[in-house]
Amino acid sequence: MTVTQVDVRKGAYHDSVTLLQVSRTMGETAGVEAAQVAMATELNVEVLTGMGFDIPDTAGPNDLVVAVRAADDEAVAAGVAAADAALTATSRAPGGGFGDAPPPRTTASAVRAGGAEIAMISVPGRFATTEALDAIGAGASVMLFSDNVSVEDEVLLKDAAAAADVLVMGPDCGTAVIGGVALGFANVVDAGPIGMVAASGTGAQQIMCLLDAAGVGISHCLGVGGRDLKSAVGGRSTRQALAALAADDATTSIVVVSKPPDEEVLADLESYAGGLGLPVHWATLGAGRPDLTSALEAVLRAEGRDVPGWPKWLSDNDPEPGSVSGSLRGLFCGGTLADEAMLLAAEELGDIRSNIPLRDDLALGSDLRSDGHVVIDFGDDGLTQGRAHPMIDPTLRMERISAEAADPTCGVLLLDLVLGYGAHQDPAGELADAIRAAKDTARADGRELPVVVSLTGTEGDPQGLTRTALTLAAAGASVFLSNRDATRHALSFLGGDR
Repeated sequence: MTVTQVDVRKGAYHDSVTLLQVSRTMGETAGVEAAQVAMATELNVEVLTGMGFDIPDTAGPNDLVVAVRAADDEAVAAGVAAADAALTATSRAPGGGFGDAPPPRTTASAVRAGGAEIAMISVPGRFATTEALDAIGAGASVMLFSDNVSVEDEVLLKDAAAAADVLVMGPDCGTAVIGGVALGFANVVDAGPIGMVAASGTGAQQIMCLLDAAGVGISHCLGVGGRDLKSAVGGRSTRQALAALAADDATTSIVVVSKPPDEEVLADLESYAGGLGLPVHWATLGAGRPDLTSALEAVLRAEGRDVPGWPKWLSDNDPEPGSVSGSLRGLFCGGTLADEAMLLAAEELGDIRSNIPLRDDLALGSDLRSDGHVVIDFGDDGLTQGRAHPMIDPTLRMERISAEAADPTCGVLLLDLVLGYGAHQDPAGELADAIRAAKDTARADGRELPVVVSLTGTEGDPQGLTRTALTLAAAGASVFLSNRDATRHALSFLGGDR
C-alpha cells in the first residue's frame, strides 16, 4: 500500500531549473516512488495528473505543488523534508531591517537595480516573452532558457533586441559562456582566441571540449537558440552575435555551430560573415556537410594548429568488428549529438527511425519502438515536459537501456554523456551500473552487446573527464571524446545482417 500527498503552496514561486533539481532530490529519498515539485501551470498540472496525482482546482500558475507518492507516511514525510531542504538551500536570504530596499518585483526593475547586462530567464514559455521584453526594455541582453516559446514571439523578441542593440540568446538556449562565466549547461575551458556562435547546446559543448583537448581556449560562446538558422527566424541572433564577437578584442576567429540549417539562411549569413574582417568557420550539420569533429579539425588546420589524436578509452572485451547481428540503438541526451550520429550512420545503414527524424516518414510512434535502426533524443521537448532534462535525471534513458539489452534485435548500444556545470554531479557510477547490467542481460541470452559512449567533457569539469571515462570503460564500454569517432566505432561492430 502506498501513501500519496499533494501540497499546494500559494504564491511560492521558484524557477523551473531549481525545481528540476529539487524534484530529483525528492525522488532519490528512500521509499519515495514518484515525486514532482513544480509550478501549477496548465502543462505541469497535466503532467502531475498523468502521474496519478490529484491537483486541486484552486491551484494556479503562481502556486507551487509538492507531490509525492511513497511506501508509507514516514517516507512521504522524508521526501517532503528533502524537498523543503533543497528549496531552502536555493532561496535567497531575506532582507534584514526597516532600512532595506524592497526586492525588485519585475525583471526590468531587477536589471536596473543591479546594473545587469544579461538577464537569464527560465519561466514557463507562456510567460517568458513578457519577461524577456521587460529585460530588453531595461537594456539587458537575455539568455532565454525557457522552451515552448512560439516562433512568432521569438522573432518579436529578436527584432526588439536588435532595435535596443542587445542580444537574445534563445529561446531554449541551454549553453553559453560569457567572458569565462558559464551559463546553463557548459564546460570548464580556458580563455582563448576563438569565439563561438551556437544554435545548438550539446554541439557547442562538443566543440568547446574538442578545442580544450587541442589546447585552445574560447573567448565567448553565444547561444542563439536552435531555431535561429531556420527560415522563420532568419538568423537574426546569429547575425548580431557575429557582429558582437567581431567587435571583441579577445576574439580572433569565430566558429558557428548549428543543427542542420536552412540553406538560404546559411548562405545569407556566410555572405554577411565575409565582411566582418576576421575568419568565420562553419560547423553546421547536414547531409553532405562535415561532422562536428571534422569541421573542428578544419578550423585547427586553418588556424595553423596541430590536430591531436582525440582521447579514447577502449573496452578490453569488445567483439570483433563486423561480427554483431542486429540494429544500432542510439540513446542520447543531446539532440545535436543525436543528429550527428544519425547523419553519420545513415551513410552506412540507410534509414534510421527517431523522435527527431532526418525525414518526417522516419518518425517513431509514441512507444518509440522499432526493430530497425533507432536513435532517440531523450532531451527533446516531448520527453522533458514536467521532467528534468536527462543530463540531470537520466531515469527514462536508464529504463530504455535495460529494455534494449533484453531485445534480441539490438546489436549495439550508442550512448552519450555530457559533463560540466548544470549536468548530473556524478553520472559515471549510475551509467556504469546500467552498462554492466545490459551486457550481463545480453550475455545470458547468448549475445554480446557492445556499448559505445560519446563523452563530452574536460578535465576541469566537476565530474572529471578521465575519471568518468575510466569508470565507464571498466564497466565494459568503449569511450570517445569525439562523437564522430564514437559513432564510427559503434557502426564497426555491425555486419552480421548487412
